Amino acid sequence: MNVRKAQLPLQTISLVLGFMVWVILSSLMPYIKEEIKLTPSQLAWVTAIPILFGSVMRIPFGYWTNRFGARNMFMISFVLLLAPVFWVSRANSFTDLIIGGLFLGIGGAVFSVGVTSLPKYYPKERHGFVNGIYGIGNLGTALSAFGAPFVAKYVGWSQTVLMYSVILIVLAGLNFLFGDRKEAAVKTPLLEQIKTVSRSEKLWFLCLFYFLTFGSFVAFTVYLPNFLVSHFHLDKVDAGMRTAGFIVLATAMRPVGGWLGDRFNPFKILMFVFAGLTVAAILLSFAPSMHLYTVGCLTVALCAGTGNGTIFKLVPLYFTKQAGIANGIISAMGGLGGFFPPLLLTILFNMTGHYAIGFMALSQIALVSLILVIGMFYQERLTLAANIVENTVEGILITDVKGVIRSVNAAFTRLTGYSSEEAVGKTANLLKSGKQDKLFYDQMWDSLRNQGFWQGSIWNRKKSGDIYLEWLTISAVKNDAGEVVYYAGMFSDITRQQHLRDKGDEASA
Repeated sequence: MNVRKAQLPLQTISLVLGFMVWVILSSLMPYIKEEIKLTPSQLAWVTAIPILFGSVMRIPFGYWTNRFGARNMFMISFVLLLAPVFWVSRANSFTDLIIGGLFLGIGGAVFSVGVTSLPKYYPKERHGFVNGIYGIGNLGTALSAFGAPFVAKYVGWSQTVLMYSVILIVLAGLNFLFGDRKEAAVKTPLLEQIKTVSRSEKLWFLCLFYFLTFGSFVAFTVYLPNFLVSHFHLDKVDAGMRTAGFIVLATAMRPVGGWLGDRFNPFKILMFVFAGLTVAAILLSFAPSMHLYTVGCLTVALCAGTGNGTIFKLVPLYFTKQAGIANGIISAMGGLGGFFPPLLLTILFNMTGHYAIGFMALSQIALVSLILVIGMFYQERLTLAANIVENTVEGILITDVKGVIRSVNAAFTRLTGYSSEEAVGKTANLLKSGKQDKLFYDQMWDSLRNQGFWQGSIWNRKKSGDIYLEWLTISAVKNDAGEVVYYAGMFSDITRQQHLRDKGDEASA
C-alpha cells in the first residue's frame, strides 16, 4: 500500500470522526434538555464550550503536527476523546455537560492536523483542492446532526453518545496501521513561529475571513436544530435532517471552493462569497417564512462552504515555512466564529425577542470582509507589478512630465551607480552625457508627444563619469482622462555589444 497516497483519505475520514464527536452535545440537545433541565443561557454555554476549546486548541495542534506528524496526533486525540465521551454519556447536570463538553473540543481541534500535514504531499497548484477534499470532514457534523437524533429516538441519548467510543477505537487503530511514520518534521520553536506570522497583516485578514465563513458554518450547525424545533415547531428528527442538509451543502462546496481557488484568482472567488453572505444575512434578519428562511440558510451554506475551501488555498501561498502555526491560528479564529454567534444570538433574543440584530451584524461583517478582499485584490496586483519592476534586469526610471525622477529600480542603481536616494528628485539630465545634440532630443520629444513612446540607442553618463551606450525605451503613462502624467524609461547597457560590432566592421573593412 502506498502510504503517501493513503494520507488524504485516511486523514479526511479521521476529520469526519473528529467533527462527529465535536458536535455530539448540540446534535442531541433536544433530547438532553428533556432529562437535564437547562436555562436558555446554560443551553447556549453547553453547546458553545466544545467550540471554544476546540478552536483555541487548533493553534498548538497545528504546531504539534509539524513536530510529531499527523499519525501520532490523530491516534492520541482519539484515545483522549474516549474519556469525555464516557463522561458525557453519564452526565446528569449542567456541570457534567460543561466538563465533558470542554474536552470534546479535541474533536474540533484535529482540523489543524490535516491542513498542516496534507500540503506536504502535493504541489502548490493543488493545495486548494486537496484542503477542500480534506474539509469534506465537515460531514461529521452532518452525520451527528442527522444520525445521533435518529439513533437516540430508539436507544436514548446516553447510549448514543457511548456508541462513539467504538468508532474512536477503530480510527485510532487505522491511523496506527496506515499513518505516515516518516512525515517530515518541522522543529521551529512555537513562539518563534507565532512571532514571525503575527507580523503579517495577511494573517489577520485571513483570520477574519475564516472567522466569518467557518464560523457561520459552525454557528448554524449548532443553532439550527433547536431553532427549527422552537421557532418553526418541527419534529426533532426533521430538524436534524434539515440541519444535515445545510451541513452537506456547505461541506460539498468546500472542495469546489478549493478547486476554484486553484483555477481562478482566489480573491475574486471570495468577493462572490462575501457578497452572497451579506445578502443572505439581510434576508434572515427579517425573520421570513419557512420558504425564504430555507433560501437564506442554503445561501449561507453555499457561500460559507466555498469560502472555507478558498481561504485555505491562500494559506500555503503566504506561509510556506510556518504553515502549521498559520493554519492553527486561522482555523482557531474560524472555530471562535462558531463560539460567539450562538451566545450573541441567545443574548439578543432574550433582550429583543427575535434574532434580527444578530443576522444584521453578520451582514455587516460580511460587507466589511467584501471591502477588504477587494482591497487585497488590488494590493496584490500592485505588489506583483512592483516586484516585476524591482527584479527585472533592465534599468527602470519613472519621471513626471517635467522630467523629475520619481522612482528607480535596483537595476538602475547597478547600471548607473546612482542610488535611489541620489536619483529621486533630480531631473533625468543627471545622466546626460553631452554626446547628443539638441536636434536629437527634439526628435525624441516629438515622438513621445505624437506616438506616446520613443525607442533607440543613447549615450549616457554613469555616476563614476564613464560614458556608456544604452538601448532605451520611453513610454508615456496616461491617466483616465488621457493626460500624460508620467514617463517610464526602460534601458539596458549595450556598450559591449557596440564595441564588438565596431571591431567586426573594422575587420571586414
